[in-house]
Amino acid sequence: MLGQPNVDRASRRRQDTHDEILDAAWAVVRETGWSGLTQRRVAERVGMRAPSLYGHFASKLAIVDAMFGQAWAEFDAASSSLEEALPEDARGALLAVATMWLDAMAADPERHALMNQRPVPGFTPSEESYACAVRSLERLHQLLDRYEITDPDASDLWTALLAGLAGQQNANDPGGERWRRLVPRAVDMFLSEVGTHTARR
Repeated sequence: MLGQPNVDRASRRRQDTHDEILDAAWAVVRETGWSGLTQRRVAERVGMRAPSLYGHFASKLAIVDAMFGQAWAEFDAASSSLEEALPEDARGALLAVATMWLDAMAADPERHALMNQRPVPGFTPSEESYACAVRSLERLHQLLDRYEITDPDASDLWTALLAGLAGQQNANDPGGERWRRLVPRAVDMFLSEVGTHTARR
């Protein structure tokens, strides 16, 4: 019993260091791109030697995996919060979800790349990190079910539309509105294709 506080403090310190390393990794990526991410650069940013980093992450890919899981977990948490305030109608709800997605991806292109593209050669997310992405997909399926959108390709069409808009916005008009302003039309196109009932179950 007397030793428990020390264990808790050690656990908190380790978690704090873990978070600091991830923050440093994101900072490196935003400065140098994904090709510039190295354990040495991350270690320098947090003030430790590269070998010391191995006690927290065994490899660069392990850092990337933690970044992937963190990105999807944070997006899923934001999606969960948004659900509480979604409009009753399908169009309004999908418009809110699409706008939140595009704003999040446009605000952080490097995070968008990791979540939706393959910027790091050889990286495959672990089962634990990938579960965070799966939760977001399950949330989308629940949203579509809520409006009786039963087309089996609806979720694929939806994610393709949003990924395309985000990719175009980041590549061709970073910080602008060129593709963001198309979100209402994209939602209308989606609904006209898959069909919907507007009443919630």
